[in-house]
Amino acid sequence: MRDSDKYVGKRFSALWQLTLVRWREFIREPEAIFWTFLFPILLAAGLGLAFRDRPPETVHVGVLQSAQVLQNVDSNSVHPINVQALDSNKLVAVSTFDDDSAAAHALRIGSVALVVSVDSNGSLKYTFDPSRPESRSARSIVDETLQRSAGRTDPLSVSEVRIDEKGSRYIDFLIPGLLAMSIMGTGIWSVVFSIVTARTKKLLKRLVATPMSRMQYLASFVVARFVFLLGEVTFLLAFGRWVFGVPLRGSLLSVFAVALLAAFSFNALGLLLASRAKTIEGVSGLTNFVMFPMWICSGVFFASTNFPDAVQPFIKALPLTATVDALREIMLHGVSLSAVLPEIGILFAWLSISFVVALRIFRWR
Repeated sequence: MRDSDKYVGKRFSALWQLTLVRWREFIREPEAIFWTFLFPILLAAGLGLAFRDRPPETVHVGVLQSAQVLQNVDSNSVHPINVQALDSNKLVAVSTFDDDSAAAHALRIGSVALVVSVDSNGSLKYTFDPSRPESRSARSIVDETLQRSAGRTDPLSVSEVRIDEKGSRYIDFLIPGLLAMSIMGTGIWSVVFSIVTARTKKLLKRLVATPMSRMQYLASFVVARFVFLLGEVTFLLAFGRWVFGVPLRGSLLSVFAVALLAAFSFNALGLLLASRAKTIEGVSGLTNFVMFPMWICSGVFFASTNFPDAVQPFIKALPLTATVDALREIMLHGVSLSAVLPEIGILFAWLSISFVVALRIFRWR
């Protein structure tokens, strides 16, 4: 065997042994297994049930009874409150009050969303807080009901068709975001804690004295993520498909390709965060500082387009935003990898820059 072959074999053996260490560290930590595999499932199940398809919610309305409220709904002298019409509406729950203070108290504590009364001119009066969505909904429903009971007719006939298209539900929007968030969390935290713990225990100082190269040590974290990523992605996608019927319109291979690149990018970012940290407390604060804006802005739980246009370029440049957008495009819209090349470029840039900088500034002592 040539000397060059022996050299390559030794370098590969060192990388393989370091990768085995990463795997063993992971499977010996129950917390890591929980946050990687079980937490995304529990979060998806909870939010999926919270935003499941439900019938319209009932609005609670207070009716202020007074001398001006007539029992004869056909009277032309005033516009009476037709309590019977409100009671017949399944979307309305009616409570009656005899005086203003009781009605005002019920509205103040939130037991009713709207108080209906009649003013001195005989007109209907709605008292509500417009900042409460349920109050605005109650106002619309009650007014529609009372106006129709008074004989209002609509000049145009309408019909209603309700659809439940898979791919447009909140749970369909949520699963790719949770998958991306899980990849980010496990990719960063697994690296920073392992490296800083080794540094605090003086293990890095010993490792640097071995024939192992710095690149091999850092690369072992990236390579080790590949095995666990397969289970992480498969588990969450299977759960979403089986429990909620979340569609996968694109190629499963494309999903894995994006997830793999994202995992490597977040691993590299974790290496950069842990390159100089000396304590667990210090790296925890730094990691939360980096990850928290991405949790909020990158569109995991709601669309990132809700933020002002001025900050959109910065949000789009975040690695979590690129991961979420690419996974949603592939899973929900069925696009190919070529259609998400901008997102792939962003992830590759984060991977390259973070790994190179981490390799240059990494502190071994």
